[in-house]
Amino acid sequence: MDLTLVRHATLLVELGGRRLLVDPMLDPARARPAVADTPNERPNPLVELPFDLDELTSGLDAVLVTHLHEDHLDDTGVDRLAGDVTVLCQPADAEHLEERGFGDVRPVEASTSLDGLEVHRTHGRHGHGEVADSLGPVCGFVLSSPGGPTLYIAGDTIWCPEVERALDAHRPDVVVVNAGAARFTESDAITMTAADVLATAEHAPEAQVVTVHMDAINHCLLSRQDLREELGASTAGGRVQVPEDGERLGF
Repeated sequence: MDLTLVRHATLLVELGGRRLLVDPMLDPARARPAVADTPNERPNPLVELPFDLDELTSGLDAVLVTHLHEDHLDDTGVDRLAGDVTVLCQPADAEHLEERGFGDVRPVEASTSLDGLEVHRTHGRHGHGEVADSLGPVCGFVLSSPGGPTLYIAGDTIWCPEVERALDAHRPDVVVVNAGAARFTESDAITMTAADVLATAEHAPEAQVVTVHMDAINHCLLSRQDLREELGASTAGGRVQVPEDGERLGF
């Protein structure tokens, strides 16, 4: 299995002979205004894509969308991918994706198969209290192929009982978490902090943890460098990888 961090939460997953794109945020840099009510008012995305769009979007077997926020599916992503490409999503998002022009939308109730891959949908909490409720439902996915590693993509969530249950149920070999400690001016973090990343690694002592969702959107205040420093030399932190945009990891 190979994972390539494209940018932010956008991942290219090559598993079981399949090529999957997760949460396609493909807009050029500075195409959209800053996320409102946040302390760093820079237009988004903060950085350009590291790949040519044709190269990135060719030969895809499916697209996975964890939720509908614009930093996980943007206008360029829709323009480039809408049509007959297979899209896996949470049931709450299926109608919206169909309305935007996707012709093969497959909502995952609990689990499904995709050309020899097993796919399970997981749950999360996009923040704390009323903020999480206002941000709507989010999901993650667990992917596996016969004889290959099991991958858990947690999606936009903090460390919470839902993530703990997913780790216990699926025992993944690789866990991708959305870090960045995204927040609003008066809110707690709505994605994982350094402490959340460590909690995930400590709860899954046999797994490699990959952190994404940093240095690309204005309200993600935890940088890669900050995260590396906070992980330090802890035993669990030694199993956490912090890739750069465009970096490919093999498992």
